[in-house]
Amino acid sequence: MQLLLPRWLLSPHNNCEVLENHGVLIQGERIAAVGPAAELSQAHPEAQMHHLPRQVLMPGLINMHTHAAMNLLRGAADDMALHDWLQNRIWPLEGALADSEFVYDGTVLAAAEMLLGGITTFNDMYFYPDQIAQAALDVGSRVVAGVTVIEFPTRYAAEAAQYIDQGLAARDKFKGENTVHWSVSPHAPYTVSDDTFTRLGTLAEELDLPIHCHLHETASEVADAVSRTGKRPFDRLKRLGLVNERLLAVHGVHLNAQELQHMSEAGATLVHCPSSNLKLASGLAPCAQALEQGVRVVVGTDGAASNNKLDLWEEGRLASLLAKGVASDATAWPAGKLLQSLTCDAAKALGLEHQIGAIAPGLQADLIAVTIGDHPHQLPNNNLVSKLAYSGASRDVEHVWVAGTQVVQSQQLVGKRAQIVA
Repeated sequence: MQLLLPRWLLSPHNNCEVLENHGVLIQGERIAAVGPAAELSQAHPEAQMHHLPRQVLMPGLINMHTHAAMNLLRGAADDMALHDWLQNRIWPLEGALADSEFVYDGTVLAAAEMLLGGITTFNDMYFYPDQIAQAALDVGSRVVAGVTVIEFPTRYAAEAAQYIDQGLAARDKFKGENTVHWSVSPHAPYTVSDDTFTRLGTLAEELDLPIHCHLHETASEVADAVSRTGKRPFDRLKRLGLVNERLLAVHGVHLNAQELQHMSEAGATLVHCPSSNLKLASGLAPCAQALEQGVRVVVGTDGAASNNKLDLWEEGRLASLLAKGVASDATAWPAGKLLQSLTCDAAKALGLEHQIGAIAPGLQADLIAVTIGDHPHQLPNNNLVSKLAYSGASRDVEHVWVAGTQVVQSQQLVGKRAQIVA
């Protein structure tokens, strides 16, 4: 039993309420109680006490789109447009390098980087999902691994059925692990057939999984589809029945108002990856408009090959500022809503809101302690929510717990995790 006693407790799911001198009791993997620190300390003197006098305790951040293994391709394909980047650099490199060992090693590196920055869950799309799951377990992160499909041969699989079968086998292998979750992950409309989309949609319904898919990332993706079929990729997914509450539409840079309205009505989610979109010159996603129309908007880093960093504090700040600039509206995507996008809204999009994304009894204890006031960029503390949203940084994350286990202590990975990464 552990009792965390922070100076401040932040609850994004409860309108970003900030409580002072409250504590969180952890029993096993879950939060057992939340209440005044003095009362919890008196009621549970046997608990291991974690005194956090300069920290705010909040839910762990959720990175909604990653290709974690691509950390090993960081800096290997910079200053290129998306399709040139993919076809002439990334896919050839993956063909030469991306075996199971590559995926495990790259995911270990990525998971460590993310944990040290306060990301306790990452939603991944890549080959060898068994290696992704194992790497996350070994480092101590929570992961949503994908039954990933791309319809051309790789080292991992030769055709769609094999991708699906191997992904489902990986899911079965890790079924007993409470920090390993799953999605179906068709790569994109330009790499996946109608038949495969239909099968994956059926699997998502049968297994109660989200559908994680790149969509409308570039103008050329949309124009090419219209030239070939007369339809935009979004229309195709809608026709196939995939635009629903399970859909995690990644990038969505070139979604129009009608498509955003349909996403809102269907309960679909827009996953915004601003650094990757800027670096690949894909454009600026209409996030303020999406939020205004009632679409759930969350944030991902994408992979290190197209972002170069897995820093969700930086990504969230950029997302909010771009939304304001694109909409010419300084009130767009405000600080409190941004912190919700990084925590409870992301959990809801994954269908995990009853497990993570908030600080409440019964939920998994995925928590981060962020130091406030030790560095010039944190001072003064006029507004804690705004400070975290606009001044927060990975280097401020002091301690991290995943499923009740402390995996980062004093900005260092704990125990064997540090050895694995080394």
